[in-house]
Amino acid sequence: MNLSMAETGKEYIIKSIMTDDEELNSFLFSLGCYEGEPITVISHLKGGCIVSIKDGRYNIDTELAEAIIV
Repeated sequence: MNLSMAETGKEYIIKSIMTDDEELNSFLFSLGCYEGEPITVISHLKGGCIVSIKDGRYNIDTELAEAIIV
């Protein structure tokens, strides 16, 4: 299941990130978004969702949310 289908308020573990873009991968890694890391969807928005990774909250778009497999 990808992050755009995840339940609000439930913690998930990132299984993989399905993107071939190295720049995007390194950006996500700098946020703490990588395999094995817990992630929580705070809310779903029209253009994406707000997620909590470690101690930060981030707004990610739908395309990126669909690339993160939990």
